[in-house]
Amino acid sequence: MLTLYHAPFTRSTGIIQLLMALDVMDKVDIRIVDIVKQDGSGAPDPANPHPEGKVPLLVHNGIAIRERAAIIQYLTELFPSPLAPAAGNASRGAYLSWLAYYGAVLEPVMVTTLLGLDHPGLHSNFRSAQELGDALTAALTNQPYLLGDNFSAADLLVSSPFQWMPSFAPQAQVVQDWLARCQAQPSAHQSAAYDAKLAA
Repeated sequence: MLTLYHAPFTRSTGIIQLLMALDVMDKVDIRIVDIVKQDGSGAPDPANPHPEGKVPLLVHNGIAIRERAAIIQYLTELFPSPLAPAAGNASRGAYLSWLAYYGAVLEPVMVTTLLGLDHPGLHSNFRSAQELGDALTAALTNQPYLLGDNFSAADLLVSSPFQWMPSFAPQAQVVQDWLARCQAQPSAHQSAAYDAKLAA
């Protein structure tokens, strides 16, 4: 049994989008829980087994998987599809690298920049906003998506924070075009509608 603990319009929305893109929503028990949000709304939910009270949390046969990149890798291995190259595929290394890049570089750079923090140690460990933009621009200069011609779960994850904070997105045209393609995915519209219905 697969169970996903989800709160509408949070980081777990991307996992809902992935489940829709994989066409496996009927194979997962979605449990809606409350969380404490950045604006102070919400509250800890005793029904949420996440040790920090956050979402998403995926539980499979009693085993908990947390952090979006890990959940995405787990689900795309459990349900093979064109959204994720299999082991041995030439694109597998790039796929795993972008999943790791999201948590190791993209989110730390976004958060420290938005908080106005500036220190050489931050840049040497996590890179700068400029380096982040350069990395995305380089990856997308000659191809429409991070892995090539087709949308992948890596695109879903790496593009997600820019949907919430478009002002932070690199302004290079290839990056802006990529974001538009990611946001035009049917699963993006479907997951937004799903959350809107839950929040109504």
